[in-house]
Amino acid sequence: MPQTLTELAIRAAKPLEKGAATLWDASLRNFGCRINRGGAKSFIVLLGSGRRKTIGRFPIISLAEARAEAKRVLAEKTLGMDKPPTIALGEALGLFLADAQKRNKVRTVNDYTRLLQRHLAKLAKVSVGDVATRNIVHILDRLRDTPSEAAHFLAATRIFFNWCIRRTYVSANPCAKLTAAKSPPRERVLSDAELAQVYRCATTYPFPFGAVVRLLILTGQRRGEIGLLRWDWIDEQKHSITFPGEFTKNRRSHTFPYGQMVADILAALPRTSSYVFPPAHEHLKGAGVTAVNGWSNLKRAFDRSLNDVAPWTLHDLRRTFATNLAALAVRLEVTEKLLNHVSGSFGGIVGIYQRHTFQDEMRAAIEAWETKLAQIIARD
Repeated sequence: MPQTLTELAIRAAKPLEKGAATLWDASLRNFGCRINRGGAKSFIVLLGSGRRKTIGRFPIISLAEARAEAKRVLAEKTLGMDKPPTIALGEALGLFLADAQKRNKVRTVNDYTRLLQRHLAKLAKVSVGDVATRNIVHILDRLRDTPSEAAHFLAATRIFFNWCIRRTYVSANPCAKLTAAKSPPRERVLSDAELAQVYRCATTYPFPFGAVVRLLILTGQRRGEIGLLRWDWIDEQKHSITFPGEFTKNRRSHTFPYGQMVADILAALPRTSSYVFPPAHEHLKGAGVTAVNGWSNLKRAFDRSLNDVAPWTLHDLRRTFATNLAALAVRLEVTEKLLNHVSGSFGGIVGIYQRHTFQDEMRAAIEAWETKLAQIIARD
C-alpha cells in the first residue's frame, strides 16, 4: 500500500526475501523508492508503457530533492516533453551494428547486418519511434515462403528494438507480440546422383561460390564458418584448418583435418585477400564487405546450372556429409568432432572431462569420405 514517504521509513525499509521491494509515495503518484536485493535504495518514477526512470540513490539524494525531480519529470510527461528523441531507423541501425561489433562475435554481427539491412533498412528514412507492428508484419508476410529467414529476421529485429529501448529511442518493441512460424525440421540428404551433379557443377562454377560448395561437401562444416575462412587459419603442412572460437557457432575453437581433394582446391585458389573467399562482386568490396555473402542470390544462380536436383540448401550438404560418414561406419563421436558439435556424445560432463582431440580418427574419416566421394563423382 502506498504511504507518505519519510526518510525514516526509507532508512528502515528492507528488500523482500525473494528480491527487490518498492515503497510507493501516497502523496505523489508513480513516485517511490526501490530497495534492491542487496539493500541499496534508489528513487524511481514510472512513466508508463513499462518505462521507469531512476532519479538517484538514497541518501546521496534526499527525499525532498527526489520528490521535486519526480514532479518535474511527471510534468514533462503530462506535457508530452518526455517523448523519445527522434532518430531515423537507418541511423539507429548503423549505431546498433557498430555497438554489436564491440559485443558480439563476427558471425553474429554478419547475421545482424545481412538480415536487418536486407529487410528492415527499407524503412531507413522512417523515424525509428514510428515503426509499428504492422510494418514488421508486412515484412514477415513477404518472407512466408522462407520461414527460416523470417524467424531469423524477427529475432534480429527484436534484439535491435530492445537495444533502441535501452537507448530511449523508442518506448516499446513493435515485435513484442509477434511470433514466426516454426520451420519443420529438415531431413534432406542428397542422393549420390544429386551429390555428384552438384560437385561436378561446382568444379567449373565461377569463384568463389563453386569452391565454397566443394569445401562444404568435403568438410561438412557450416556455411558461415567456411565463408569466413582466412588463409592464416590453414596449416598447409599438417593439412588442417582451425576456426577460432570467436568465429564458431558454439564459441569453441575447432581444428579439423582435410584431405588431398581440399588441398588441391586450396592450392588453385587466387590469394587476393586475407579471406579465402572474398566477396563475389566488386561493388561489395568497395562497401567494406570482406568475405563472401549474399548466399541466397549465389545459391539461386548456382541452381540454374543443375538438372534434376530436388530443392536443397547448403546446410543439407552438412547433413549429407554426416550421413555418408555413418554409412562408412565412422564412429559417432568422430563425426561430431568433425562437425564441432558440443551436444550428443560430448554433452554434459563428458564435454568437460573428455579432452581427446580425435585428430587421427578424423583424418581417417576424411580420407575414407574423399575416396567414396571420388567414386560417386566418377560413377554417377
